[in-house]
Amino acid sequence: MRRKLLCLLPLISLASFADEGMWLYNAVPKQQIERKYKVKLTDEFLDHLRLSSVKFGGGSGSFVSPDGLIFTNHHVALDCIQKVGDPQHNYVRDGFAAKSYDDEKSCPALEVGVLQNITDVTAKVKEAAAAGRSDAENNKAQKAAMSQLEKDCNTRTGNRCEVVTLYAGGQYHLYEYKRYTDVRLVFAPEQSIAFFGGDPDNFTYPRYDLDITFLRAYESGKPAKIEHYLQWSREGVKDGELAIVSGHPGTTSRLQTLAQLEFQREVYYPMILRELKTRIDALEAYSALNDENARVAREDLFGYENSFKALTGFESGLKDPALMAQKAQDDKALRTKVNADPKMKAEYGAAWDNIARAYDSYKPYADKMFASLPMRIPAGKHRAEHRSPERGDEKAGRRTSARICDGQSPRP
Repeated sequence: MRRKLLCLLPLISLASFADEGMWLYNAVPKQQIERKYKVKLTDEFLDHLRLSSVKFGGGSGSFVSPDGLIFTNHHVALDCIQKVGDPQHNYVRDGFAAKSYDDEKSCPALEVGVLQNITDVTAKVKEAAAAGRSDAENNKAQKAAMSQLEKDCNTRTGNRCEVVTLYAGGQYHLYEYKRYTDVRLVFAPEQSIAFFGGDPDNFTYPRYDLDITFLRAYESGKPAKIEHYLQWSREGVKDGELAIVSGHPGTTSRLQTLAQLEFQREVYYPMILRELKTRIDALEAYSALNDENARVAREDLFGYENSFKALTGFESGLKDPALMAQKAQDDKALRTKVNADPKMKAEYGAAWDNIARAYDSYKPYADKMFASLPMRIPAGKHRAEHRSPERGDEKAGRRTSARICDGQSPRP
């Protein structure tokens, strides 16, 4: 199961240029930020921002009122928007707006979480491995330890607990989430407005649309009472100011070796793109039969189309000679540094060659391996997820939904 984490991404200026850096909430380099940006991030502010941030199954959002109102992207709530509709009410196409609490529509099977605590459990997970056992046995033992940590945390707190794998197993953190299982739709614009510009604008150009949805968390049948929420800024972000994005991003391939990236370019991406294209064609043909088919298929089709765009971009990047040359140079530099230390060389020096041999032997049966793995779109995520053994565990930035400037935000 892919694990999510909550982290911060700095954005500079209205152009949303991402500065270098993405930080875990329990590892924010506050002193470096203060030196570089002349902004002091206090523990109180970071706690407030974390507790204002909301995690969906595959997206981010934020509380924006004391009575449980949640702000997020339209596509994050698309699963709910579609499911609360019926043949007479196409809320994806026509939009939805509740006039009162009683008009808000319950989202089937939607749960949101708020990260309460982070505990470093690296030592407990790693001590489950023992010398003399095979890698498979140690992997099984560590997974069992992670499951036990989650179970103990859940029993102790009543919250949802997840052990998050960081840096390809370099660290393990236990995340504890307060859950809201009664979530209702408040407002959603027509998808033609929320997705104005379509595919070209979505990944290529600045977007000019109303890509928003409002939901509300309930407890005991009443709007949840929320202490930490982001307030609307009347001024907005000014050019040159530091803006902080808080959210639950996806994974990156930054920890992968050159051999792994070459495998993705030559085997993995072409194979998955062919499968996605087949599914897109089938859903488009099904949707063309009548309006009700189009309504039913819209969410899955949107997700597969989104994945196709994303993976096409990834594949294009790996076909860029300059990018791959830079990766080769980075691999060489890291290997040189490792081999300069006798202890590190003995432990890690052969890793690159071992990985390359493993992927070479993997290629002949990769298609059969992938055929046995399910492709699915988690509720609200809208990005096809094909479980692939070569995907890295390091987490990095996706566009999040909570880009509201809080009234309590620090200023330079």
